[in-house]
Amino acid sequence: MAEAVAAGRAASRGVPGRSASGRSRHARILAALVALSALVYAASSLLRLRAFQASTYDLVIFDQALRSYSRFGAPVAMVKGVHNGFGPDFSVLGDHFSPILAVLAPLYWLHDGPETLLVAQAVLFALAAVPVWRYAARRFGPVSAHLVAGAYALSWPIAEALAFDFHEVAFVPLLSALLVERYDAGRRVQAALAAAGLLMVKEDMGLLLVGFGFFLLARRGERRAGAAYAAAGIAATWASSRVLISLFGGDNDYYWAYGSLGDGMADAAVRVLTHPWILPGAVGSPPVKLLTMALLVVPLLLLPLRSPLALAALPLLAERMLADRFPNWWEPGYHYNAFIVAILVMAAVDGAYRLRGRRPPAALTRLRPVAALRRSRPVAALRRMRPWRALRRHLPAAALLAGAVVTVPFFAFGDLADPGLYRPDGRDRAAGAAVAAVPDGALVETANNLGPALSARTRVLLWDREPRGAPWVVADIGRHTFPFTTLEEQRHRVARLINEGYRPVFRQAGYIVLTRESAAPR
Repeated sequence: MAEAVAAGRAASRGVPGRSASGRSRHARILAALVALSALVYAASSLLRLRAFQASTYDLVIFDQALRSYSRFGAPVAMVKGVHNGFGPDFSVLGDHFSPILAVLAPLYWLHDGPETLLVAQAVLFALAAVPVWRYAARRFGPVSAHLVAGAYALSWPIAEALAFDFHEVAFVPLLSALLVERYDAGRRVQAALAAAGLLMVKEDMGLLLVGFGFFLLARRGERRAGAAYAAAGIAATWASSRVLISLFGGDNDYYWAYGSLGDGMADAAVRVLTHPWILPGAVGSPPVKLLTMALLVVPLLLLPLRSPLALAALPLLAERMLADRFPNWWEPGYHYNAFIVAILVMAAVDGAYRLRGRRPPAALTRLRPVAALRRSRPVAALRRMRPWRALRRHLPAAALLAGAVVTVPFFAFGDLADPGLYRPDGRDRAAGAAVAAVPDGALVETANNLGPALSARTRVLLWDREPRGAPWVVADIGRHTFPFTTLEEQRHRVARLINEGYRPVFRQAGYIVLTRESAAPR
């Protein structure tokens, strides 16, 4: 982790009033935090991969695309194109405009397989702690900044993103934190470069720039820059989603999820302007949307609500919460909340900084139990103690870290305490044997959780409801799997394959490997 050490040293420079030895010490602590986070993140993802908890949708999609990039081709993901009806030569740039993925292609020259993506994502997520630390250090000092960086590292959106394979979101916490931190440091050109990088991550990242523009518009003397960021974000979002997606063979309306607002962008805009009262209903239905939004700010002690920086996250959040399709968008699970987690952690820091020195509300201090506690001898003695005065400076950051720690058992990091993640059970062993029964180089339709184990040495398609005619099929009739709706449907699918001339060559613990070597792919 030499990069982490260098990043930590760079991060500690420029903190006012710190000696060279102090900067070096804090650099080592930060580097250790980044390295440990990357190690835990990577171990968590790789353990899930080994336990067949990763999925063809979406890990194999990205694995196939990066393998194509590494061979100097277009980022073709056959598994995505065939399953969604775009054809086997479909480029993922027609699904999401994410050209930044190409920077990971050289890593496939070192190791050609989905493990590469999982490790790269772990490192990218961990490195975002550096700009978060720098931002916090300017406000509360380096010690508190370590606690804030720890709160980011343990945040539940990062845990859930790691638990769901690899996605382009891997780049967003780092780039979004750099955008905020570099602008805060007065490095406007570097901030603009981070913004440009964000636009290469996904077609809707322009909305994050729009939100950042709203934040700048709320600051005195920054309105021209704010208008520029908002305008650039709107233009980039339109160009990516309405021009570039179709240019690469995709459907511009594939992810339109706002039928309750209108049949298209223009129709929805007119309806929202003329009937603005429909927005609260869309945001609150179904109620799980409210739960997700609460989970984003409650562990951060509601502090982001005190900072105008939270405006930067608002358009991306609204994009998901106003939707009435794709339930994954608004649930706490999956990776979508990781797009805004670094922004919200930094907004919490800013919110705490704005509250420093404020007296508690008078209504609260007049309550008899509170007033009695404030006048008690232990509290008075505590206030006079020098260690308490020193510790008091770190309370906001410590509270943020505590909020993150409390969430750990309830989200994906809590799975690391499950012994089953480290010891393969009977189905895991059967899955390994089923995968081993498929020859190298074969075209294979595979159950969702087995594709990642085959992607490096075979051509993987998703086993779904449609017959694809692949010579090999690895089916699962022991547990419900995407995209089938019931286990009975999976069994009928296997029976249909056998009727079509496939013969089983492996059966164990619900897994069935079937082959028809003479079959030609459709």
